[in-house]
Amino acid sequence: MYLRPAAAAAAALLGATVLVAPAPSAQARAQDVACPSGPLVFAHRGASAYAPENTLAAVDVADHLGFEWVENDVQRTRDGRLVVIHDDNLRRTTNAEEVFPGRAPWNVRDFTAAEIARLDAGSWFDRKFAGTRVPTLEEYVGRLSRNQQKLLLEIKKPELYPGIERDTLRVLGQAGWLDAAHVNERLVVQSFGVDSVRAVHRQRPDLTTGVLGTPSAGDVAAYAEFTDRINPSHTTITSDYVAAVHALKGAHGKPLEVNTWTVDDAAGAVRARNLGVDGIITNTPDVVGEAVCEG
Repeated sequence: MYLRPAAAAAAALLGATVLVAPAPSAQARAQDVACPSGPLVFAHRGASAYAPENTLAAVDVADHLGFEWVENDVQRTRDGRLVVIHDDNLRRTTNAEEVFPGRAPWNVRDFTAAEIARLDAGSWFDRKFAGTRVPTLEEYVGRLSRNQQKLLLEIKKPELYPGIERDTLRVLGQAGWLDAAHVNERLVVQSFGVDSVRAVHRQRPDLTTGVLGTPSAGDVAAYAEFTDRINPSHTTITSDYVAAVHALKGAHGKPLEVNTWTVDDAAGAVRARNLGVDGIITNTPDVVGEAVCEG
C-alpha cells in the first residue's frame, strides 16, 4: 500500500500499538492554516486509506495529518451498545468468521458488545494493525476529545435499529458531546435514513444534521425543515444542483450546505471544489486537502 509522505510519517509515529493515542499536537491544524477558504475536508471513517476504517488508529492518523473533522458509522449490538463500524455484518473488517464460526451471517446486531470487543479489526487491512478493535461510540468520542477533533456521525441503516437515534443522543450526552460548544462547533449527525434525520432533529432541534444522498429539488425543499446539509455522492452532482441546494435555507435559517463523498484523488477534489461544495468527505484527506488548496 502506497502512503504519501505525510501519511507514512503519521503511520510510523503511531506504530503497531495504535490503541494508545499520543498527546494531541499543539500545532495549528494544517488545513486551517494553509487553506482557510477551501472546502472543509472530512476524514472518511478516519484517514481510512492509511489505517483500518472506523478505528481509533484511523482517528489518530487523521489527527497527525492535521485534520479536525472525522466521519464515522454507528450501529447497535444485540445488548444495546453502540459500536463504530460501517457494514451491518462483521465479515469484511474483522475476523468474526474465525472467532465465531457458527454464527453466520455475522450481523452486528446478533453479537454483544463484549463479543465484538474480542475481534481483530485491523489485520484485514495490514498485519501491523493486528489487535486493533472495533470501538464503542464511547471510546470513539473519547479519543476525539483527547485529540480535540470533531465528528460527522452517520447513523448507519437505522431501519435495522429502531430507536437508535435516541440511543446515539444518550451516549453523546453522557460523553459531554451535547453541550453548547460541541453542538455549535464540533458535531454533525447524518444518515441516509430521512426519518432518522427527522427524528434526531425532533429530539435535539439544536443539532446540525445532514441527509445523505442526492434528493430531487422538491425533496430538498421538504428536507430543509429538519436538516442543514445535503450530502451527495460526488458522481451525482453538478454546479446547478449545488447552487439549487444553496438557494434554500435549512432548519437553522442558514443556506443549506453540500458535503460530497467519497473523493480520493486530486482531480476529483478540484472538480468538487469548482462545483461549489462546502465540504469533501475522503479516505485520503491529505491528498484532497492539498488539491483543493493548490489545484
